[in-house]
Amino acid sequence: MKTDKYVLACDLKDDAELIKKYEEYHREVWPEIIKSTLEVGILNMEIFRTGNRLIMLMETQPDFSFGEKAKADKQNIKVQEWENLMGKYQQAVPSAKNGEKWTLMDKIFDLRNT
Repeated sequence: MKTDKYVLACDLKDDAELIKKYEEYHREVWPEIIKSTLEVGILNMEIFRTGNRLIMLMETQPDFSFGEKAKADKQNIKVQEWENLMGKYQQAVPSAKNGEKWTLMDKIFDLRNT
């Protein structure tokens, strides 16, 4: 099956206790969040951290749409609750557009294409 890949960046508030709590939440993500993530066509999601910088890798079905995901998220009370909770820990990267939390990154190199 053909899939698409996306990489996004977000920062955590630079506070060791907040970072620790954020990681604790991600060791036991609410089942409703997992379900909603899969339902919109995200096949796999990984989040990595260095310092307070987060990098998210997403593998999706070819017909995945960020717009459709946003629409589904707005209609899901548990997703809204999760996002409000995570908002206590997250902040946009300096290059983010106004109102953007996770920022889509541009691929600038691929070893397979050299």
